[in-house]
Amino acid sequence: MEVLYPRCAGLDVHQQTVVACARIVTEGKVAQDVETFETTTQGLERLRDWLASHGCTHVAMESTGVYWKPVWHVLERSFTLVLAHAAHIRNIPGRKSDVNDAMWIADLLAHGLIRGSFVPPTPVQELRDLTRTRKQLVREIAQHTQRLQKTLEDANIKLTGVISDVLGQSGRALLQALIAGETDPERLVELTTGRLKAPRAQLIEALRGRVRPHHRFLLKLHLDQIDALQEAVREVEARIGESTEPYRAAVALLDTIPGVNETTAHVILAEIGDDMTRFPTAAHLISWAGFCPRNDESAGKRRSTRVRKGAPWLKTTLVQAAWAAVRKKGSYLRAQFLRIKARRGPMKAILAVAASMLTAAYHMLRTGAVYQDLGERYFDTRDRLKLVKRLVRRLGDLGVQVELKEAAA
Repeated sequence: MEVLYPRCAGLDVHQQTVVACARIVTEGKVAQDVETFETTTQGLERLRDWLASHGCTHVAMESTGVYWKPVWHVLERSFTLVLAHAAHIRNIPGRKSDVNDAMWIADLLAHGLIRGSFVPPTPVQELRDLTRTRKQLVREIAQHTQRLQKTLEDANIKLTGVISDVLGQSGRALLQALIAGETDPERLVELTTGRLKAPRAQLIEALRGRVRPHHRFLLKLHLDQIDALQEAVREVEARIGESTEPYRAAVALLDTIPGVNETTAHVILAEIGDDMTRFPTAAHLISWAGFCPRNDESAGKRRSTRVRKGAPWLKTTLVQAAWAAVRKKGSYLRAQFLRIKARRGPMKAILAVAASMLTAAYHMLRTGAVYQDLGERYFDTRDRLKLVKRLVRRLGDLGVQVELKEAAA
């Protein structure tokens, strides 16, 4: 097998140590030198100098948790790095050790058998950390809100049945009053803004409960946690705004896609970056994100068409945006959703819409073009002859014979 990289190295990365194997080919002979380094900054700098002393040009490593990131940051300016998916370079069962793993990675890299994972530049990685942190904080806010509602139900306060947003202006006023010790339903109703849809009598009955000091303690605890988390979200969003300043044009471009707002645009940029040359085609990006069916065929039979996990942070955000996009009447995305939903169901349809949105984002970021909706009649006019034949066949099944004739222009 042809050797593509005569001087390369494979790294087996762990939390405390990195086992490195330098593979050097000289005059047809292969020499392998293996050494172990600590993952401290000084140890990684020694690793960099050791690789340079062997004349290595390419270095490959597994994507082991987050332990590969410090190694990557130290080596990225000195070598061509390849990040390998652990499932793609798994060795045959048998003798396994850290040294064998490093030697195996080096052998695969030397023959060009490792498909590198997508690693965005450092500014995009930092933006990715911020957007993911924001989503985690929002999830924690939702969890504390549910715990708060659970405490209200335990106290027989039916607040969620009469107020749509427990953390809104009226909801917060009622919660603060309950925490302060107010239990009279008549006085509690007076604290609302007067814009609630529920009648006054229903509000009074909903607020007639049995609130004990135990409930007040839990309500205050969860409300304080929610306030702290919301303040953290505001700080993260401000930081995201600063980090996306160089990508303002790309954010504005993505914002023109139906269902995509500024927050969603930030997530798309954080997950795929703004340099689309890393993906040869839109199909490569769709496959990387996990929006296309898997290939699982044996003996001519397809065993599974389920999509793989792909990029979960990007996928969940795009699916949420797709649900918003299909509500826009007269749009291509809504027509696509209804068309596929009739045959494959809503979940397959919404994944297809999300894939179309990501395809549009790919071409927009690559060419700088603004989103242009194809319209709800696109599928009807895309293949007119095919549609006519299908309708004629359907009429024949119903016992009706028709004669086709072109209408006058």
